[in-house]
Amino acid sequence: MKYIFFSIALLYGSLFISAQNDSLQPSLKIELPTYKLNLGPIIETIEIPLVAKKASEIDIKSDHWDTTLHNPYADTVQQFPLELNFTDSTYASPVPHTKVVTSRYGWRRGRAHNGIDIDLVTGDSVVSILSGIVRFAKYANGFGNTIVVRHYNGLESTYAHLSYIDVKANDTITKGQYIGKGGNTGNSRGSHLHLELSYKGEQIHPEYLFDFSSKNAIRSEQVWVTQKWTHARYHNSRTVSKVKLIKSADEAALVNLARQPKLYVVQKGDTLYAISRRNNMSLSRLCETNAIKQTSPLKIGQKLVLEL
Repeated sequence: MKYIFFSIALLYGSLFISAQNDSLQPSLKIELPTYKLNLGPIIETIEIPLVAKKASEIDIKSDHWDTTLHNPYADTVQQFPLELNFTDSTYASPVPHTKVVTSRYGWRRGRAHNGIDIDLVTGDSVVSILSGIVRFAKYANGFGNTIVVRHYNGLESTYAHLSYIDVKANDTITKGQYIGKGGNTGNSRGSHLHLELSYKGEQIHPEYLFDFSSKNAIRSEQVWVTQKWTHARYHNSRTVSKVKLIKSADEAALVNLARQPKLYVVQKGDTLYAISRRNNMSLSRLCETNAIKQTSPLKIGQKLVLEL
């Protein structure tokens, strides 16, 4: 009889398995019943430490790892919304001094500016904003001397126009580690750091993810990215975009259904005045929306934003 009772107690006790998330060391607690004569069932608890997988153990080189291309995802199409998760609450400032943003992510002179420009003097140190592995470290057309670091959540950070590169592809680096010196190489009108953030080839508005004040704060541990925050045409490089974080998949899906901006492709013989008249908008609003001047020359094939 006691063996039947013991079996029932063992089955009952196996239901009391629970995981404990401790701030220092997560563990699994299992309650195992034993049986002693005249004492009835006795529950004994054993605790098994759980070892969380370290960021450095995550294989971020398994997907489109190419050390020769600035963007190895050029021929892929991503499904929106994108989900990003961070384990840090802060990032390291890429420059050692106060960050001064001279040009923001957005439409600039009729073209997409897919990052932010941070003022610096040639020779200033540049560091990685987060830990990761260097995927690209060489000269790139337009970008000059460029470093791309892939981080452990899949996000990539690009540091362009450098005067000197002090890391090489496949180097493992830590948050805040020195990687090179700022400069004015490539298609640049003065010394500055061009910083881009991208996920699987989709450039993301840096200020949607990071607060570029002195707080160096990552805006959220989990964030959903819609097309609004991956297309420069939704933003003006001269103004600060109003950030409203999306923290759920359902909310992201609704936002993704929002109306797309209306674009106009410049044709031969077009003028800014004629384009504004044909599309029932003022010349000043057309220029302000596209961050251009009324005297700016137009190029055939250039895209102008008519509505946001």
